Amino acid sequence: MKAKRQRKIIELISEYDIETQEELAKKLMESGYQVTQATVSRDIRELNLLKTASGSGGQKYTAPVAAAITDDSKYMRVLKDGILSMDCAGNMLVIKTVSGMAMAVGAAVDAMHIEEVLGCIAGDDTILCVIKDAEEAFHVKEMINSMIV
Repeated sequence: MKAKRQRKIIELISEYDIETQEELAKKLMESGYQVTQATVSRDIRELNLLKTASGSGGQKYTAPVAAAITDDSKYMRVLKDGILSMDCAGNMLVIKTVSGMAMAVGAAVDAMHIEEVLGCIAGDDTILCVIKDAEEAFHVKEMINSMIV
């Protein structure tokens, strides 16, 4: 539920200029999530959301720009420690992770900004990456594999 709620938060702040925790909580409740101000505050902290200037002169929540993946970056450690296996199924790449690590590994894959990856959905121990086509899915698998070996 937490991962789903946090994905919804990212979606909401991308779609709306949300200035306060109360405004974010209201949008979440309108979307069917029962949250408290403390929960929203914790999610904001865990997602490392930033306050930036909005077009209307106020401020709004935004997601941080992803850091580059380097050999010593936290994302590289997450990839190396979290991925157990990868398999292609048509234009999809299924990544199996250590239990509880799928969200972090998915964030690391997203931070790579691989052009062929259209998007990733993470569960507890499985990530589904949708790739533009089957040939590129194999290429993405090999690219990630070369980084973690």
